[in-house]
Amino acid sequence: MGVCLRKMMGVVITLVVLAGSGAPASAQAPIKIGASLSLTGTYAALGQNQQRGYQLCAKHVNEKGGVLGRKIEFVLYDDQSQPATGVRLYEKLITQDKVDLVMGPYSSAITEAVANVNEKYKMPMVAPMASTTSIFKKGRKFIFMVQSPAEVYLEGLLDMAAKRGLKTVAIINEDTLFPKATVQGTIELAKKKGLQVVFVEAYPKGNPDFSAILTKIRAANPDVLGAATYFDDAVAITRQMKELNVNPKMYGVTVGGDLPTFYQLLGRNAEYVYGATQWEVELPYPGAKEFLQAYSMEFPGRDLSYHSAGGYGGCQALVEAIKRAGSLDGEKIREAVLKMDINTVYGGFKVDPDGFQISHKMVTFQWQEGKKVIVWPDELAAGKALFPTPPWTRR
Repeated sequence: MGVCLRKMMGVVITLVVLAGSGAPASAQAPIKIGASLSLTGTYAALGQNQQRGYQLCAKHVNEKGGVLGRKIEFVLYDDQSQPATGVRLYEKLITQDKVDLVMGPYSSAITEAVANVNEKYKMPMVAPMASTTSIFKKGRKFIFMVQSPAEVYLEGLLDMAAKRGLKTVAIINEDTLFPKATVQGTIELAKKKGLQVVFVEAYPKGNPDFSAILTKIRAANPDVLGAATYFDDAVAITRQMKELNVNPKMYGVTVGGDLPTFYQLLGRNAEYVYGATQWEVELPYPGAKEFLQAYSMEFPGRDLSYHSAGGYGGCQALVEAIKRAGSLDGEKIREAVLKMDINTVYGGFKVDPDGFQISHKMVTFQWQEGKKVIVWPDELAAGKALFPTPPWTRR
């Protein structure tokens, strides 16, 4: 694996060339797959996880002989967590770098921005980290969803709350595409489950201070607090909840709470926190344990999260589509994807005619004694939720 750094258009660009350690699949040029990822900026911790999933998938594909008799090679750029930068980079990947195919960036916001680029060039994009339903309901033909939609990220939290007789819910969210979709879905789910939403407020991307919004939540005194977050704000909100003694009976976050670093930074303050996750290694998905072992060897000491597994599983889906199409032609790959019903390391992969994912399942975990324990749904639970959440002084 070779890595080189260079600057272009004022943006630091990371080009990662991935090759297996074995003999070349053939003398032909490698299949080039392009993507931008959030390697710096607000979403860096999560984008870097996705990058490692892409890297490991490419290594394994190449070690097994590649696809269509050719190795695959990822060309990855840093979009700095900025949608406009992502648009420029996908244009460059397709028109200047002449990549054969593309994979999705990190986050719904950046995927929404770049989706019109690959659509314009009729280049299929498997988008592992885009969860917002609206992206896939605009008549686009060349984008395909991998994971469960944003609207159900807090379903497990609400379902457990309703079954425990709780009544009121507060929701806060980053004011960007995915968290806003999560809020819309959470409000609808709350109504269906007989829960009353008593507080909803958004905060700007990159916000470091949540004292004002948390003071309002403390006054509203909800039974449940759901935070539609990314990693940095999930950590900051949790830390500031303790400082301000905001202590609902149940508190859950959408994104970032699953990273081991979340617990490392917060320690006992992460105890009892619920989180949504698209994947955990103990789930019964083919190759998951082997993926964990390979990841630990390839990236020792690095966080492993569903973002890594999603990057790997999305790559698996694209490679399978290439095999079935027997070609790099965009229309043929699209037709192959629409017919696929497979299991990856990440779980089920099957999309409807809009490219919307209809097979993958979401789970909810809770931090218990420094470990993530899947507590919902019942059929996949490894343990029971610890309820109610005790005061901060007793954690």
